Amino acid sequence: MAASPRAFVARHTRLRPVPGLEEIRLHLADAVLPLWRAVQLETGDPDTALPYWAFAWGGGLAIARYLREHPEAAAGRRVFDLASGSGLCALAALRAGASAATSADIDPFAVAAIELNARANRCRVAVVQGDLLEEEAPDADLILAGDCWYEAGLAERVLPWLQRARAGGLDVLVGDPGRRYLPAGALVELATYEVRTTTELEDLDLKVARVYALRPVDPEGGR
Repeated sequence: MAASPRAFVARHTRLRPVPGLEEIRLHLADAVLPLWRAVQLETGDPDTALPYWAFAWGGGLAIARYLREHPEAAAGRRVFDLASGSGLCALAALRAGASAATSADIDPFAVAAIELNARANRCRVAVVQGDLLEEEAPDADLILAGDCWYEAGLAERVLPWLQRARAGGLDVLVGDPGRRYLPAGALVELATYEVRTTTELEDLDLKVARVYALRPVDPEGGR
């Protein structure tokens, strides 16, 4: 990697308000494909992941809107933002009064983006890099899981991990614009929002995104 991840993120994005959440500013890219190509060249990896960290996605936007309208969901609580991307959900939780926020992502560019975005919003966000889905639930009160259901393999791992966390007493909020792998039967809908994403992968037109709570799981297998 020729440049530091922070320098790369700063060079390829612009700091701007989030549509519908103008009180939060993120380092966002204008288009996904040129940025993806830049990441491939920077890393020397033609199979590198899409730069999810450079865009505001539907599920994260919905969670952020929900926390703005229902700050009591996060106020005074320790929040963990799974697959954080840009860190949008963690930042929204802190604006809602969370006592602490931790973001987790496997992508080093996402880690850099979260750190830059936290600084831009004058917030303190702890960042963990790595795949945490084989580990125990985090030391937190509330897990935010925005946009985790776009790929079958990830979805199959995320749901059991969230269910274990829920069984251990953590609250879980899920945000998603209705992707194919969303486990609707395990969720309770809380709110619906029209959101404007910042990536052409989900269109720039208004989309409907929803926020859900995770249903409690009966330890004997029922719901």
